[in-house]
Amino acid sequence: MSEYKSIRMELRERVAWLTLNRPESRNAFDEVMIGEIHCAVESASADPAIRVIVLTGEGTAFSAGANIDWMRRMGEADFDANYKDALGLAHMLDAIASSPKPTIARVNGPAIGGGTGLVAACDIAIAADSAFFSFSEVKIGLVPACIAPYVIRKVGEGRSRELFITGRRIGAVEAREYGLVNFVAPPEKLEDKVMGVVKQLAASGPAAVASAKRLARDVPQMSKQQYIEYTARLIADLRTSDEGREGTRAFLEKRAPGWISGE
Repeated sequence: MSEYKSIRMELRERVAWLTLNRPESRNAFDEVMIGEIHCAVESASADPAIRVIVLTGEGTAFSAGANIDWMRRMGEADFDANYKDALGLAHMLDAIASSPKPTIARVNGPAIGGGTGLVAACDIAIAADSAFFSFSEVKIGLVPACIAPYVIRKVGEGRSRELFITGRRIGAVEAREYGLVNFVAPPEKLEDKVMGVVKQLAASGPAAVASAKRLARDVPQMSKQQYIEYTARLIADLRTSDEGREGTRAFLEKRAPGWISGE
């Protein structure tokens, strides 16, 4: 895999592990890390050998959000520089959310501000029960702007309003109740839980997974006539695709489909 300065990218058994690798700063990110995450996610998304992308943090934190030096530089920069910088973050989050590969946030510790945005952009979040989350931007006169679309999709407008304007901290169990997190596990069981979900994802057809992600994303924005046409066309496309026909044959013949058996 490519060499990066602030992240580590490893391929293990068709899973791309993307680790935020600045434990000395609790994996706080700046424009370098944002660019590297974006590059790594796009690379993994385009690689047919990769089935799942897992995003996690080195050390005791998932991500403490924005790096202090980066915040200082942006605070002294003009509007155009800040706008360009914010677009980099927005495009990186979109690359995660729009990836055709299933994405898992392995939340090994605190996720603050933009770190919580990374969690929300992933399809599935699995958190250690010691992890916590907050949108602390309002405490310094800012808002969680670029991450808001992904958080609101996960937890809804009502919860987002409260969390965005109070900036209060929530634990992993409360985050699960809100829909920000899917599963919670003790720290020593976190890896087992992640690998269990990875195994489930790997058993699914890769093209079907990509289509299922688009289905969940696009249908809520459609009119009745649009989703009737879209869903009927989608299932017809998949039924007549090589993957769909192989999956159906495998089911009827009581065998593993080719994407599992490797045939």
